[in-house]
Amino acid sequence: MTATRWPSPAKLNLFLYITGRRPDGYHNLQTLFQFLDYGDTVILAARRDGRIRLLTPVDGVPDEQNLIMRAARLLINEARRLGKAAPGADLAVEKCLPMGGGLGGGSSNAATTLVALNQLWGCGIDIERLAALGLELGADVPVFVRGHAAFAQGVGERLTPVNPPEKWYLVLHPGVSIPTPLIFQDPELVRNTPARSIETLMKCEFRNDCEVIARKRFREVDALLSWLLEYAPSRLTGTGACVFAEFDTESAARQVLKQAPEWAQGFVARGANLSALHKAISGQAGYW
Repeated sequence: MTATRWPSPAKLNLFLYITGRRPDGYHNLQTLFQFLDYGDTVILAARRDGRIRLLTPVDGVPDEQNLIMRAARLLINEARRLGKAAPGADLAVEKCLPMGGGLGGGSSNAATTLVALNQLWGCGIDIERLAALGLELGADVPVFVRGHAAFAQGVGERLTPVNPPEKWYLVLHPGVSIPTPLIFQDPELVRNTPARSIETLMKCEFRNDCEVIARKRFREVDALLSWLLEYAPSRLTGTGACVFAEFDTESAARQVLKQAPEWAQGFVARGANLSALHKAISGQAGYW
């Protein structure tokens, strides 16, 4: 079958506050997700034999534990439960987003797989159910499924669509990977930032409660945030390791990128309140 290509965009956490710790060990958050017009590409080809194959395995990750494969399995089971056809697929990913970078690459890949296979197989599963399936894979997956910039609360599953300014961003990776549990398990992590309304938060200076821990544990993150701060307010995205700064123009962001330390990898991208995936599917608003 002919392969089709589907955008799998990056995200930034424009702010991230930790408002409490839950009895189950997870944390309650308030964060602002915005997509970037930059990301991976998921390549899908429908099969006729019901098999799911991953053509781009990840070293050290068994195929059945890969988020893309898990997403495909979830959808095929849901489709069959509903009496829908799920003929199988070959899956591949062209990666440009770093693992452990805080850009949501794995979550985005999983969401694109859910949304695209739903289209490719003609399952007709609504966005609410797709988002619920996505939550089984990870807290960040539903926002990618829904496809619109959002204010997130709870563990990240309670989403309210918002439209922050679509700035230009310089994103830099310090060459280290930060496992999310390492940040959330640190005893010095702030866990009592007061919960506030999105209206109040949009008027405050943005920050990320995880940044102090990332700086403490990874000198490369500390160094890169300090360097970038000389040019524009800099922040961590997610639990890191990527850092970013916003600019009003593409040219201003690219000028700073040219001066970045040789040991840092980076790119410039535009913020997007509607994800590239949903633009590709509908050309209209996200599926709220």
